[in-house]
Amino acid sequence: MSVGITAVVPGSPAARAGICAGWLLTAINQNEIEDILDYQFYSTDKRLKMDLQDEAGRRRHITIRKGEYEDLGLEFASYLMDRQHHCKNKCIFCFVDQMPPGMRETLYFKDDDARLSFLFGNYITLTNLRQKDIDRMIKMHISPVNVSVHTMDPALRQRLMGNPAAASSLDFLRQLAAAGIKINTQLVLCPGINDGEQLVRSLRELGALYPSVESIAAVPVGLTKYREGLFPLRPYTREEARQVIETIHAFSEDFLAREGVRLAYPADEFFLKAQMPVPDDEYYGEFNQLENGVGLLSLLRREIADELEDWEDEGLSRRVSLATGEAAAPFLREQVAKIQKRFPGLDCTVYGIRNEYFGEQITVAGLVTATDLIRQLKGKNLGEELLIPGVMLRHEQDRFLDDQTIEDVQQALGVSVQTVDNDGTQFLLALLGARDELEEK
Repeated sequence: MSVGITAVVPGSPAARAGICAGWLLTAINQNEIEDILDYQFYSTDKRLKMDLQDEAGRRRHITIRKGEYEDLGLEFASYLMDRQHHCKNKCIFCFVDQMPPGMRETLYFKDDDARLSFLFGNYITLTNLRQKDIDRMIKMHISPVNVSVHTMDPALRQRLMGNPAAASSLDFLRQLAAAGIKINTQLVLCPGINDGEQLVRSLRELGALYPSVESIAAVPVGLTKYREGLFPLRPYTREEARQVIETIHAFSEDFLAREGVRLAYPADEFFLKAQMPVPDDEYYGEFNQLENGVGLLSLLRREIADELEDWEDEGLSRRVSLATGEAAAPFLREQVAKIQKRFPGLDCTVYGIRNEYFGEQITVAGLVTATDLIRQLKGKNLGEELLIPGVMLRHEQDRFLDDQTIEDVQQALGVSVQTVDNDGTQFLLALLGARDELEEK
């Protein structure tokens, strides 16, 4: 194996050693280089023996001395150095399969790449991996790794994921745990399929892998209106969501008594579906699964309360509006009401946006589109600004999922639109219009 070098940073250790763009990198200290993980892991030493091939096909052996962890200065065609690994599963609940037609091509790509799990926190199923991949992860002690488990029943996992490797790859999970690799796990739960006794089994068997398994997040299946021809699934009812929470609480309270941590947590969406209060922030321990929507609302509530203590009303007079998904709208109305008690001159209306684009079973803010924002807010008095959660925009923060921009929304609604991250300080200061203080913080 070898990877092509596209550029060499001037003045870098690689440039000083005479390495040129167009060469191939084969090995570092006799370790074959296949991708970014090999490169980052083996290039940290102070003394490197580089095996390369120049543009004429001649083999080159170059020794480089540099500072420990100093960047070599090599650049490659892509960050991963090769293609992103495509998911080979056919999960009955796959969200990508439920996307409407005509969207950006990138939104239909299903990744299942272990490197992205380590580098960016993506969840992987382990079904794409071979034993040599697991051995490499253990050798490099790649940690933490985020794993989509869904169930610990091998036969059910195979049916859920439509992949024979889904059953056998559970052994990879146990190998990683035995090697001390830190693992965050998630269970996407489907009513009547992998909850109930199957959930009890999954919690028990994942709990047996503690402390390598650091957390278990249970997330309700997301269902759009584009499910024609797909496996028949339905959303959780209020009572079913409560049963899931009770099952997890029974396990986590016992685990807390024995090990000092809860380990397993329902996603915030389960509490909203169950119409139950979101627990206080002490419940969530280290907040290991914030990216999975576990504890986000609790942390936001605490941060707002803490920040509010430092502010006094000096005659604020301001009207703004806030748009979010239907699920979180009641919670945010409660937070806004607390802020308005301190600032009576703040007039803020919270709009829960009904998801007509993907279907009304989708209630989270992260899947609200510009199309629905414009359709449902047009003609309303939105005040000085419309505030929206930053998660409504894709990772590049420039477009909604329907490919429209913030500028498109501003033009259609005739109001300035500002994004707010899930941060209590940002939330409060955005409501108060305290832009200078926000930048200082």
